[in-house]
Amino acid sequence: MEKKQTTWPGRSDGRRFTAFPLWNTKGKKHHELHQTKHSNRMSGRRASSSSSTDGRDFSALPYELIMIIGVSLSHPNLRAASLACKSWYKALRPLRQAMLYMRWGKRFKHGRGGVQPNMDKALDAFLKGAALGSTMAMVDAGLIYWERGLKDKAVALYQKAADLGDLAGKCNLGISYLQVEPPNPKEAVKWLYHASNEGHTRAQYQLALCLHHGRGVDCNIKEAARWYLKAAEGGYVRAMYNVSLCYKFEEGLAHSHHQARKWMKRAADRGHSKAQYEHGLALFSEGEKIKAVVYLELATRGGESASAHVKDVILQQLSETSRDDVMLLVDQWRALPSSS
Repeated sequence: MEKKQTTWPGRSDGRRFTAFPLWNTKGKKHHELHQTKHSNRMSGRRASSSSSTDGRDFSALPYELIMIIGVSLSHPNLRAASLACKSWYKALRPLRQAMLYMRWGKRFKHGRGGVQPNMDKALDAFLKGAALGSTMAMVDAGLIYWERGLKDKAVALYQKAADLGDLAGKCNLGISYLQVEPPNPKEAVKWLYHASNEGHTRAQYQLALCLHHGRGVDCNIKEAARWYLKAAEGGYVRAMYNVSLCYKFEEGLAHSHHQARKWMKRAADRGHSKAQYEHGLALFSEGEKIKAVVYLELATRGGESASAHVKDVILQQLSETSRDDVMLLVDQWRALPSSS
C-alpha cells in the first residue's frame, strides 16, 4: 500500500516519490493492452487475395500460432481476424468464447447490464475465459484472487499471461514480486523492464520507482527520471507529478521552473490531488486567487487536508459573488483523460 507522503520533504529525502498501488481501488481497469486501429473489416475473400500478393498463405499457420496472435487482440479486432479465412475462424473460436466470458465477468464485477454485483460469479466467468486462453481474463481473475489474499493463485495467473506476452500481466507480475512475502525485487525489475520497453506506462512508473530507490537494481536517479518522463508523456498522472518534482529539485533532470510548473499543472488537471494543492499554492503566490481556490478546493475534496486552511484564507479575501462563482467552477470541473 502507498504510504502518505509529505508535500515537500528535504532534498536529501528520496521518499518524495511514492509507489503506485497494484490496483485502482475505484475499480478502474488495470489491463492496458495496445490496440491496433482498423478502418475496415477484412472479408475472407479479401484476406485470401492479399495473402497471394506476397506469396504467403497465412491460412496455413498452425492453430497454436494463430492463438498466440489472437490473445493480444481486442474484441473488435478479434472478430475482424476471425473473418480472415476459415482456418482463422476455427482457431480463434475459443478466444471469441473467452471474450463473452470476459463481458459477463465485468458485468458481475461492476454490477452492469442489469445484474447485481457478484464477485464469485465474476471470478468464475474470468476463470472460464482464462481457461480458453484469454490473457485479459487471466489478469482480471488474478486481481480478484489478490484482493482475496490468494496471492499465489494471482501470481500464477499473471505469470501465465506474461508468458503469453500480455503487457498488463507482465506489469502486475512485476509489482506482485515487490509485494509478496518474501519480496523478489530482482525478478520484479526484470518483468517491469519487459513491460516498460513495450510502452506500458504503469510499468514504466513502477520501474522508475525501483531505480529511484535502488530496489532490485542499483539506484540511478537519472535513469529513474527518464522512465518517469516516458510514463508521464504516455499519460500516467503519478509520473507527471514526479517529473515535476524532478525538474523542481534537479533530480535526474536539469532544473527548469517552466517544466516543473507545466507537469504539475498537467497532473492537477488530471485529478492528482497533491498536484492540485501544489498548483493552487503556486497560483496564489502569483495573485491568481480565483484559480488558486478552484485547485485548492479540488485538492481538499481529494483528501488533501492541508489545502483546506489555505483555501479558507483566500475565500475570506473574496466577495460573496466571487465565492459562489468559484464553487460553481469546482462543481463543473472534470478531470482530463489519462492512462492511470
